[in-house]
Amino acid sequence: MTTQDIVTLRGEAELTRRAGALFDGVRREFLCAAGEPETWSAAAPRARRALPPGLVVRKLYGPGVFRAPGGRELLKRLGEAGAEVRISPAPPAHEAIVVDRRLAVLAAPRSAAGEPRTYSVVREPGVVAGVRALFETVWATSADLATYRRTPFPRLGDAERTVLRALAAGHTDEAASRRLGVSLRTYRRRVADVMDALDARSRFQAGLRAREILAGGSDT
Repeated sequence: MTTQDIVTLRGEAELTRRAGALFDGVRREFLCAAGEPETWSAAAPRARRALPPGLVVRKLYGPGVFRAPGGRELLKRLGEAGAEVRISPAPPAHEAIVVDRRLAVLAAPRSAAGEPRTYSVVREPGVVAGVRALFETVWATSADLATYRRTPFPRLGDAERTVLRALAAGHTDEAASRRLGVSLRTYRRRVADVMDALDARSRFQAGLRAREILAGGSDT
């Protein structure tokens, strides 16, 4: 592996400047996994009215895409353009793009100090193949948009189902966390996960949805 096989870009501004050269000439396949769709909005090719013949575009998101600013509109544009979209129960830890099995772009974790995020552009065939294989594994276990929206109770663990019942009962965060024996921070994180899974934009909406689910016996 040489230094030319991996190039590090600092910040989304530099990624945006280089995006045209990186993604120019996409012919067969464009894969993108992202927990936050806006991260790639400037760098990834924008959805066209219709994809060129022979080009496969597959995008993988976590449930949070429904709550992200512009997320629903993004999903609509992608669907109208002919892109394939799936929702993973657990959003990708870090964003990744694979282009034509020849190039991968990997995002580093966000810096707590607010420093520019770095992106690694990888051309080493073995690494690119490995990233693509990981994408395929998650893709195979994720639901397409239509199936995800039809699911009466998205797949959640026992802890999240307990939170579902607390939301349905209308308990405050403080009371619910004490009843469940977890910290307030942990409880609120689980509430956020449940809201994402239920596609709820507010606690009130999540509580209503939880009561509907529990009344229908769908929490088992």
